[in-house]
Amino acid sequence: LLITLSSEGTETLPAEQKPVALLCIGCSLIASSVLLLQKSIWKAFYRSSKLPAKTTAAVVLFFEFLVSLGAAILTIVAMPHLDIVTNVTILNSVAIFSALLQVVAQCTAKERNRFLLPSITAFILLVLGYVLFLVLYIMKDPFDTKMAIWVGLAVGGSFLVSFNWWESYFRLIGTNSSSIFLKNLCRDMTKCQNILHILSSLLRIAVTACVLGAYVPLGQMDWDIVRSIPTRQTRIIAIIIGVQLISSALCHWFALAACKMHALRRCFILPLYLASLAVMVLLVVPVIVYYQDYRTSLNGTQNISFTDYCNVVVDGRNLSLNGIELKVESSFNPATSLPSGSAVSWWLGLVLATFHLWQLSLHRIQRTQDVFIRRLYEGGFMEQSLLLNTRFDIQTTEKPTDPVKVFFCATMWHETYSEMMKIMISIFRLDQYRPRRDGETSDVSFEGHIYFDDAFRDVPGSQGRHVNEYAEMLVEIIQEQVPDQTVVRTPYGGRLVVTMPYGNSLVVHFKDKTLIRHKKRWSQVMYLYYLLGWKLTTKYFGKWEEGGNETELKREFEVRGEKSSIMCMQTQAEYFFIRRTRHNTYLLALDGDTDFQPSSVMLLIDRLRLYPHVGAACGRIHPTGSGPMVWYQKFEYAVGHWLHKSAEHVFGCVLCSPGCFSLFRAAALMDDNVMKKYTIKASRARHHIQYDQGEDRWLCTLLLKQGWRIEYNAASDAYTNAPEEFKEFYNQRRRWGPSTMANIADLLGSGTLVSKRNSSMSKPYMFYQFFSLASSVLAPSTVVLMIAGQACFKSYFSAILIKSDTQILIAAVMSVLYAFHMMISALTLIGIMVKDGTIMTPSGIFIITLACFYIVTALLHPQEAGLVVYGCLYILCIPSAYLLLAIYSMVNMNNVSWGTRETAPAPGAATPAAQAPQTQTQKCKYLEAERNDRKTQESEKQGVLDYIFMKSHDEKTQKDRKLNLFFSPHAQITFAYFICNAFWLVTTFSLQLLDSIIFIQVPKIDTNLQFTGEYIYIDPLGFMFLLAFALLVLIQFVAMVYHRVSTLIHFVAFQDTESKLEKQKQQQV
Repeated sequence: LLITLSSEGTETLPAEQKPVALLCIGCSLIASSVLLLQKSIWKAFYRSSKLPAKTTAAVVLFFEFLVSLGAAILTIVAMPHLDIVTNVTILNSVAIFSALLQVVAQCTAKERNRFLLPSITAFILLVLGYVLFLVLYIMKDPFDTKMAIWVGLAVGGSFLVSFNWWESYFRLIGTNSSSIFLKNLCRDMTKCQNILHILSSLLRIAVTACVLGAYVPLGQMDWDIVRSIPTRQTRIIAIIIGVQLISSALCHWFALAACKMHALRRCFILPLYLASLAVMVLLVVPVIVYYQDYRTSLNGTQNISFTDYCNVVVDGRNLSLNGIELKVESSFNPATSLPSGSAVSWWLGLVLATFHLWQLSLHRIQRTQDVFIRRLYEGGFMEQSLLLNTRFDIQTTEKPTDPVKVFFCATMWHETYSEMMKIMISIFRLDQYRPRRDGETSDVSFEGHIYFDDAFRDVPGSQGRHVNEYAEMLVEIIQEQVPDQTVVRTPYGGRLVVTMPYGNSLVVHFKDKTLIRHKKRWSQVMYLYYLLGWKLTTKYFGKWEEGGNETELKREFEVRGEKSSIMCMQTQAEYFFIRRTRHNTYLLALDGDTDFQPSSVMLLIDRLRLYPHVGAACGRIHPTGSGPMVWYQKFEYAVGHWLHKSAEHVFGCVLCSPGCFSLFRAAALMDDNVMKKYTIKASRARHHIQYDQGEDRWLCTLLLKQGWRIEYNAASDAYTNAPEEFKEFYNQRRRWGPSTMANIADLLGSGTLVSKRNSSMSKPYMFYQFFSLASSVLAPSTVVLMIAGQACFKSYFSAILIKSDTQILIAAVMSVLYAFHMMISALTLIGIMVKDGTIMTPSGIFIITLACFYIVTALLHPQEAGLVVYGCLYILCIPSAYLLLAIYSMVNMNNVSWGTRETAPAPGAATPAAQAPQTQTQKCKYLEAERNDRKTQESEKQGVLDYIFMKSHDEKTQKDRKLNLFFSPHAQITFAYFICNAFWLVTTFSLQLLDSIIFIQVPKIDTNLQFTGEYIYIDPLGFMFLLAFALLVLIQFVAMVYHRVSTLIHFVAFQDTESKLEKQKQQQV
C-alpha cells in the first residue's frame, strides 16, 4: 500500500506529496536495522565483544552494502512504477542466490544431495520468472525507455537483495571445504557478531538514506512538502506505516514462537507460503470479480476495458466524497498479468528453494541462533526473509540426541510419615514415567539416591548403633512397594539398594554422624563426590586399581580442550567422551518433603539440554500446609517467583536455585572452584553465614562466579511443606536473611570479575542487585517511617540481652499489635483520601499502585490468581517480616543451628519400641548384611572417602569456637546495620522538619483526576522513594510479562511434543 501511494498512477496523494510515501518506505526498510542496532549495542555493552578482523569486516560490509542498495533501489525507485500484482510477486524472486548457493553447498556435502534436485529446479524457475517478467514488460511497449529502466532496476535490485542470506550457506560450504579463509571467516563472524551487526546496521541505514535522499531530487520532487501535509493524508500514511511496522515485528515474533513450540509446518512454513497469494486474493481478486459482474450487467451493449471500469467506479464514488478526487489507474491487463508465468515461476521457485524446511527436526524451545542465521527480519520482504533466513545447516534428519543421565538426590533428616510419602510417591512417578528395560536406550534415565542424615542411635543393651525411628519409617514405606532389598555396610553407616518396580535403581544412604559430618551441606558434598567424583569416572578408577600410572591417568582425566591438538586420537576421543558425559549428566536436588510431577523434571531438563551455558535450573516452589503462617508464605513465594525470579531470569541470572527442587549440570558442578570450594569448612564468622546457613545460595554463587547461567522455569511446579508455627518460620528466615545478604554482597564485591566471566551478569544487572540489597538493608527503617513509630529500634538493644525463645515470643506479640496498627493505618489513609478528595499523596499513591500491581500480576497467573487474597495478610505482616524479623536475624547470627525439624515426629507416625533390641531378621536385613562387596567398598574408600569423610570430633568445642568467632564480627555487623537504618531515619525526619524550605511541589488531583488548584508538598527523599519504587515495579512487571510468554511457549511445546504413550503414562501416574 505504501508503494501504491508513491506510484505515479494513484492520486490519493498528490504528486508533490510523493516524498512522504517514499520516506515511509525508507522507514519500513530501516526499522529492523534500527532494532538490530539497539539490540547489538545492548549486547555489546552487556557482554564482552571482540573486534572482527579487517578481512571479515570488509566481506560482511560488502554484502550488506549490496543488499541495502538493492532493497532501496527495488522498493523506493523501481516498484512504484510497476503494477500491484508484480510488486507482490517479484518479492519471491529474492530466493535466486539462495537457490544457487544451495546447489553449491550440496555438491560439497554429499548428505545434502537429496535436496539437490529441488534446489536446481528452484533456480531454473526463478531465472525463468525473470525472463518472463522482462519479456512481458518489454513486449508491452518496446519503445518505452523509462519502463525499461524501471524493469531493469527491479531485476537488479531483487538480485542484489538475494545476497542477504549468504552467511548460512557460506558456513556450510566452509565446513565441508578445505578453504582456510572460509573457516576463519565463519569463526570470526561468530565471535564478533555484535560488532559486525552494529557496523552493518549503520551501513544499511546510511545507504537507504542516501538512495532516498538522492532519488527525490532526481525525480523532481521536493522534501519541503513533508512539513506541510494535510491532516487526512497524514492520518492515512500514519495508519499504514504503523500497521506495517507493528505487524512486521509481530510476524517475526510469532514465527519464532511457532518454531520454538514445534509448530514449524502448520504455523510457520504454510502461512508464509500463502502470504503473497493471500494478498493478491484480498486486494485484486474482488476487483476482478466486480469487473466481470459489471460487464455481465451491460448485457453486451458496451465493450468496457478494465481501466474504463476503474474510472467509472471512481467517478461514481466521487459523488459522495465531497469533491475529493480519487483516481485509480491500472497499468496492467488482468488477462495476462494476474496469472502470469513470472508470478507462478517465482512462487514455485521460492517454495522449492525452501523445500528442505519441511524435513527439519527441531527441538522444543529451540535456540533462536539455531533456527535463524540473522537476528532480525527484513521489513520489506517479511515472508521471504523468514523462510530464507532459516539455517540451511540444521540437521534435516532426526538424529538421536545424547542420552541424559539424571541422579535425583534427596536429603532427609526428621521428616514425618506424610512428608516421606510425598517424596517417595514422586520418585516412583519418575520410575514409571521413564522405565528402564534391558537392551533399550532411553533419552533420559534416572537413578535415585536418598541421603538420610543422623540416621543412627544408641540402643541400650545392644552392640553397635541401630537406625532410629525416622529411618525405620522410610524403610517401611519402601517395603510397601519393593519388598526385595539389598543391604551394604559402608564406612559412613549403611546403604539400602532397591530396584523400583519399573527397573530404575534407588539407593538410600544412612549416615552415622559419629562417622561422617552431618547436616545438609555435607550430605550434598557427599553425593557430589560420590556420584560425580567417583561414580561418573569409575572407568579411570578401575584403571588405577588395575595398576595404571596415577600421574598419566590424572593427566588424561583432567586434560583440557586447548591441548586436544597435541593429544593422540584415542586420548582425544576419551576426552570428548568425558566432556560429553559430564555435560549430559544432571543432578536433581530434592528435599525430603518435595512433591513433584515428572513433567516438571522434564521441563528443567529441556533448559539444560538445549542451552549449554546453563549450569542450573529451578522451578516454581509452592509452599503447602495450613494456618496464617502458611497463607503469608504462599503470597510471599508467589510474589518472589512472579516478580523477583522472573526479573532475575530475564535481565541476568537467578541468584538462588533452591535445594528443594533444582537441576544441576555435572559439568558446572565439576568446574574449577565450585565443587572443591563448596567443601571448605567455615573458619570465619562470615563463612558460617554464607556457607552453612544458606548452602543452596552459596553453591549458586560459586556457579555464577565461574560463568554458568542459572535459569527459572515457571511451569515446573514443585510443592514443599512450609513452617506452620511462628517460631519455626522465624528460625528458618533467621538463616535465610543473612545468608542472602552475604552472598549478594560477595557477588557485588567481585562484580567486575563476575561480569567479565559470566556473560549474563552485566553491570546494570549488578546495579539492580545492589539496589535490591540496599532496599533489604534499609527495610526496617522504611517500615518505621511507614508506621511512624519511634520505639521500634529499642528492640535492637533489648533483643541482644534476652534469650532467643523470649525474643520470638515478644516478636509474636508485637507482630499482632503491629498488624492491628497497619489495619488502622490503612483504614485511616482511605478515610483521609475520601475526605480530601485526592489520591495524590505519597502514601495514597503507594497503596493504590501496590494493590493494582499485585492484582494485575495475579491475573496474569490465572492458576494462582486466588493467592492475591492472602496479600491482605501480607500487608498486615509487613512490620513483622521487615522490621522484627530483620532485628531477630541480626542479633542471632551467632546461632548456627538449623532451626527447623528439631522436634519429635508427628503424632500417629510409625515408631517402633525404642528399647527393644533389633534382631537379625528385623534390622540387620537392611544394615548389617552382605559383606561380599568388599572390593567395591575398598574402591569407594580409596577414590572418594578422602573427600567426604570428615569425622566429627568434639562438637561442643566446635560450637564454642564458633561462638568466639562470632562475637566480635557479629557485634560489628549489627552495629553497621543499625547505623545505616538510623542514618536513613534521621535524614528523612530532618527533611520532613525542613519541609517548608526543601520540598517538591506536586499538583493536587481529585478522584476524577482533575486539578484542584492546590498543591501537595513532598520531601525529596519521599519522592525519590516513590520514584525508585515505581521504576523497580516497572522493571519487574516487564520482565514478568516476557517470562510468562516464554513459559507459555515452553509449556505448549512440551505438551505438543510429548508422545501419546507418554501422555497416557502421565495420566495413569
